[in-house]
Amino acid sequence: MKDDFPDTFRNISRKAGLQIWTINNMKMVSVPTKAFGNFFEGDCYIVLNVGTKQSVHWDSTAAQSIDVHYWIGNSSSQDEQGAAAIYVTQLDEYLGGSPVQYREVQGYESPQFRSYFKSGIIYKTGGVSSGFTHVDTNSYNILRLMHVKGKKHVTAKEVEVSWNSFNNGDIFLLDTGKLIVQWNGPQSNRTEKLKAVLLAQDIRDRERGGRAQIGVVEGSNERESPELMKIMTTVLGEKPNKLKDAIPDEKHDQMQTNSVRLYHVFENGGNLVVQEVATQPLTQDLLLSSDCFIVDHKGSSVMVWKGKRASKVERQEAMNRALGYIKAKNYPPSTGVEVMSEGGESAMFKHLFKSWTEKGQTKGLGTKVDQVKFDVMELHAHPELAAQQRMVDDASGDVTVWRIENLELVEVDPKTLGQFYGGDCYLVLYTYLRSNQKQYILYMWQGRHATQDEIAACAYQAVTVDSKYNGAPVQVRVVMGKEPRHFLAIFKGKFIIFEVQRRTGRAGAANPESSTRLFQVRGTNEMNTKATEVPARASSLNSNDVFLLKTDRVCYLWYGKGCSGDERVMAKTTSDVLFRQDKQVVMEGQEPANFWVALGGKSSYASDKRLQKEELIHSPRLFECSNQTGRFRMTEVYDFAQSDLDEDDVMLLDTWEELFLWIGKHANKSETTDAWKSAQEYLRSHPAGRDPDTPIISIKQGNEPPTFTGWFDAWDPLKWKVSLIADLSNSPNRDLSNAGIGGDGYRAPGGPMSSPPPYRTHGFEISPKSPTIPKAKIPPFFTSVESGKYLDPKLLVNKEASELPEGVDPNAHHGWIKDKCGNFYISAIET
Repeated sequence: MKDDFPDTFRNISRKAGLQIWTINNMKMVSVPTKAFGNFFEGDCYIVLNVGTKQSVHWDSTAAQSIDVHYWIGNSSSQDEQGAAAIYVTQLDEYLGGSPVQYREVQGYESPQFRSYFKSGIIYKTGGVSSGFTHVDTNSYNILRLMHVKGKKHVTAKEVEVSWNSFNNGDIFLLDTGKLIVQWNGPQSNRTEKLKAVLLAQDIRDRERGGRAQIGVVEGSNERESPELMKIMTTVLGEKPNKLKDAIPDEKHDQMQTNSVRLYHVFENGGNLVVQEVATQPLTQDLLLSSDCFIVDHKGSSVMVWKGKRASKVERQEAMNRALGYIKAKNYPPSTGVEVMSEGGESAMFKHLFKSWTEKGQTKGLGTKVDQVKFDVMELHAHPELAAQQRMVDDASGDVTVWRIENLELVEVDPKTLGQFYGGDCYLVLYTYLRSNQKQYILYMWQGRHATQDEIAACAYQAVTVDSKYNGAPVQVRVVMGKEPRHFLAIFKGKFIIFEVQRRTGRAGAANPESSTRLFQVRGTNEMNTKATEVPARASSLNSNDVFLLKTDRVCYLWYGKGCSGDERVMAKTTSDVLFRQDKQVVMEGQEPANFWVALGGKSSYASDKRLQKEELIHSPRLFECSNQTGRFRMTEVYDFAQSDLDEDDVMLLDTWEELFLWIGKHANKSETTDAWKSAQEYLRSHPAGRDPDTPIISIKQGNEPPTFTGWFDAWDPLKWKVSLIADLSNSPNRDLSNAGIGGDGYRAPGGPMSSPPPYRTHGFEISPKSPTIPKAKIPPFFTSVESGKYLDPKLLVNKEASELPEGVDPNAHHGWIKDKCGNFYISAIET
């Protein structure tokens, strides 16, 4: 009963958002929102995040997701850790057993936990059990130095206020209360600088109410900031001639591993038994509702699954058993732990299984999925529908097809569009309109029997075509037999694959040389139908499909018992394209003798009743990809948004049916070159045994199709344009403008809305009223990319149209906004 739970639980909100408690004298004490992201090393915390699950169907009502994390500070006591674990178990019961539980260790937090704190996590010295006093950060009587590390999710740790704490590779924040000085190590990169300045601004806004200045010093060019360096040396003393070398980041992001094992956990005669059940790829039927199981994703995490009919004791002991398992395996104490109940599995857990179906999914012979009518305006208005259906439009655009012939491009006769040969490679350029702008998709189709030279030539020619369109085409690698939905749709039910290689120079006749050919036809309408040549023998037949058997005199349309009326109609259309001979319908079980003679005699074939193809329930997942260590590594981005697409990186969006490779404009050459290889490695090493021929779609920043943007909430098509304009500026703001800082407002978790941080590496002058706080000069404003004209913001802000300088369009939203500290920044650019 809920009356048995602590009073604190009665104040828990079920609304979406973050709630945090700390353990104080063995009790849960609520943490105010303005302190979110600050963790004292001597304490333990409980973090509850209520969110919404990303719907698998675009028009479905979003369900709530509930995640409970308990965080363990490095200096926390065993008693506090035990109390936190007990409270998490009770909280799980109070919320009906639906939350996923996570154990987080300081310095080794999961990407999901870090994602809650967009501006970063600050580790503070102190805590109840450590005997230290919590620092009051609401006053200006502060002096501290914070060591900032990380790229995607930063952490800041309080260190000794001394030059001895510095190194050349990281970023440090010297916080004096009224002034926060950011010192960027000479070897730190642009993204790290951006993240650090966001953290500095978050401290200013939440802890100082916006009443503090932020200054930035580039460690590689300290002479440009003499006033700030004077302040630093006043606090820290004279700077040594040489600082410590860069410290490599700890590799908490684990390399994807396909070493996955499933263990059955149960009681036997009073003893706990942990028995191995299976290794990857795992299947869902191995999980029994009456028991608990451990999934060991070695080197990444240990997950405990609680069946809904497992005993109460087994469910309550799930976390302790996971910790005992880690200890028995001699895994590091920092190994991640997830505990979940049947029906509330995390996306990561489901991705470890070959397939996953949710309760209520229908299946059965003859059941067909409702056909979706692809209205082009509906797809453009609802990109989420385009993403779910994998359709950028209704496939009515223009199509050009080239075949690789003698390693060169030869355009295919329009009369034979849709006819592909397994020994060849093709380029298919699809052109369509969106908002009256031409968009392009370039498909690279690889025949099963094509040579490596032809495949390489296909890739090379794709680059050539791509360059002709200034890099705008979305590139899609298609392996024979694994064609994506939109690719099939553009051929209007007339997509045919011949097994043999097409002879070079031969006229584009559809009829192959052999007198007997067998084609398997699958599809219910012109958007999804294809015919594939299979060996002309009886064993190739399948009761669930329609087959076309071509002989010298007649073409048989063989209807299996499990095929539908729609499939028969489409097979008739395909037969009209393939053959001019007389058509003869043959029902399964009523075949004439000549039918079997043409197939070399009657033999057994697949005749089991077909269950409807199960729709895989896999939420999309976004990863930041890196090969900088020499091995392919991924960092997952949880609760992802457009702002998580890092312009310095290659990002991988896995929607299970397709892989998207998003290439940021500042991604390094090696990552860009190896993007395809990285995606293939991801599929190859996936613990669920993924199909290595899953379509891979390559997208360049700024040319995203709706099938990609539809997976993101509130996609802003102007975001990259703002960044582009900032790139062309020669102002001192250039570095962070490149990082996409120009157009977004920023909200710290639980904190106020604030402007993007003003980033200046030099140009400070001492105010006569405050000898210790530098005041930033306002950078020049440029009116447009075309003119390259620079103007002072004072000439543009709050002016009537008649007061604007010559050449300035009064109808354009130039987007300069003044914040409470007197800084100007771009909020939006309309082009």
